[in-house]
Amino acid sequence: MKNPLKIFQYIFGGIGAVILIIALIWFANTRSFLSEAQRASGVILELVASESDDSTVYHPVVGYQTPDGENRFFKSSAGSNPPAYDEGEEVEVLYSPAKPDDARINSFFSLWGGPLIVGGLGLIFFAVGVGIWVIALRGTRREARLRKLGHVVEAAYLRVEENTGLEVNGTNPWRIVCQWQNPKTQKLHVFFSQNLWFNPESHIDRQNIPVFIDPLNPRSYCVDTSFLPKLAD
Repeated sequence: MKNPLKIFQYIFGGIGAVILIIALIWFANTRSFLSEAQRASGVILELVASESDDSTVYHPVVGYQTPDGENRFFKSSAGSNPPAYDEGEEVEVLYSPAKPDDARINSFFSLWGGPLIVGGLGLIFFAVGVGIWVIALRGTRREARLRKLGHVVEAAYLRVEENTGLEVNGTNPWRIVCQWQNPKTQKLHVFFSQNLWFNPESHIDRQNIPVFIDPLNPRSYCVDTSFLPKLAD
């Protein structure tokens, strides 16, 4: 199977980018609305309850009057539980002179709550995608450094095992386990390869596997798996 972490990197990063674009457009539209909006006195006529996922949100219905005496009504898109307003409560209304039906309560949450919530959600998705990419990049750079500057030892192949500490979509990756005894200290070191998204056992045709280690810190190492076949795209 393809590396699911790389797939998630693109999915989360792409979804996050789209959501952020939506939030930015929403933010720009709100700024444009405020640049031309007029003020009027309004009153909360009723609270309309909407239910979803076992929760109830109350949206205020507001009535206000334009300077020419025309009565207008709108339901605020911003809702809350408990209700942020009481019936009969007076509020300040902002409305577009060109489109009097385009009106909003003059409060921070009514104006900016939507783009902030959507933007925050987009940041979370985008951060997850970027985080996966950063971790993979750091691993690639670390491996390149060890291959260039590290000391190569021949570690005895022990087994292939599933890495139960990591699970993606119900699937655990595989890793190669090998060991090497330091001739200077006589200490035994056990090495684990990078996560592999296929079972490599049938492709291991050797008793020893090269491992690149940091001579100053043997805990920093990289098991050489370049002899294994590559996954098809």
